[in-house]
Amino acid sequence: MKTDLRHPLARARGLGSAKDGAGHWMLQRVTAVALVFLTVWLLCTVLGLLHADYAIARATLMKPWNAVLLIAFVLTMFRHAVLGLQVVIEDYVHTRWVEVTSLVVIKFIAVLAALTGVLAVVRVALGS
Repeated sequence: MKTDLRHPLARARGLGSAKDGAGHWMLQRVTAVALVFLTVWLLCTVLGLLHADYAIARATLMKPWNAVLLIAFVLTMFRHAVLGLQVVIEDYVHTRWVEVTSLVVIKFIAVLAALTGVLAVVRVALGS
């Protein structure tokens, strides 16, 4: 005999987080599409520099659009990676403290790596 007289929707409320799942999903798709175009640009640029020396490669990166696109690639790549790893950790790590610690460590490493990549591009692009 059914003792809970609430509507199924009322029983489901509060189970899980339905606050930002759609935004997370959409951001993952947007970064994926951006990475498709940025990767095509990067491959074309790298293949164009296949037999070039360091001076030509550096001159190519000193062009403002190339530097901006490379920075966009680095930032988008790390953001997309964090989004994907976050989903995997939230789905498959069931111990709460391990989950939270893993998410914090991954975000910290990604921010540090992205800043390092951006700094490297800026240093080469500005000629220092």
